Amino acid sequence: MEDKDMLKPEELAHYIDHTLLATNATEEKVEQLCAEAKRNSFASVCVNSCWTAKCAELLAESNVKVCTVVGFPLGAMKSESKAFEASQAIADGAEEIDMVINVGWLKSGRLGDVEEDIRKVKTACGDKLLKVIIETCLLSDEEKAEACRIAVSAGADFVKTSTGFSTGGATEQDVALMRSVVGESVGVKASGGVRSYETAIAMISSGATRLGTSSGVAIVQGASSHAAY
Repeated sequence: MEDKDMLKPEELAHYIDHTLLATNATEEKVEQLCAEAKRNSFASVCVNSCWTAKCAELLAESNVKVCTVVGFPLGAMKSESKAFEASQAIADGAEEIDMVINVGWLKSGRLGDVEEDIRKVKTACGDKLLKVIIETCLLSDEEKAEACRIAVSAGADFVKTSTGFSTGGATEQDVALMRSVVGESVGVKASGGVRSYETAIAMISSGATRLGTSSGVAIVQGASSHAAY
């Protein structure tokens, strides 16, 4: 079993979803992302759905998975649209899906609708891994806990802190809270603001089992990055 506080920078690679979700991401940058992921043996690359097939092609001979975001970054579209986007991404080669919950429904008390939204995407995922982004920066602690419980009930494999596109990212406190709610059988992904080796270790020590970051290369070199996500 890993001593999380003693992990060397290069040992963090299998925690990292190497991420490129910028609006202006070019094909050249996507190719660079995949090359870096292969070179460093990251867990996955995380991209918007228009790049899924390209990444699947580039990573076909590697152990790096393709992760595609769904309903990103707002989560406010119809559930059927999210499910369709997930199924299309999987057809294009995605092995993991990161979906955004409907935060407005959660805050309106429409908890059954939130659960059904997740469940429809999980059904579309089949045996592929589903991570559910709850956007912690917009929620009270009670809402964070409720969102985690709903995600687990709907069949999520992971709960994830943030899109990285709202008012804040991952915190140690939120990761610890999420871990306390979901127990040990569901993963917790910290994303948004994870830009250094020290922050990565803090998130893992708080209960994260995956890190979403565009600073993966810097992290496994024991350094810091000023990347946006």
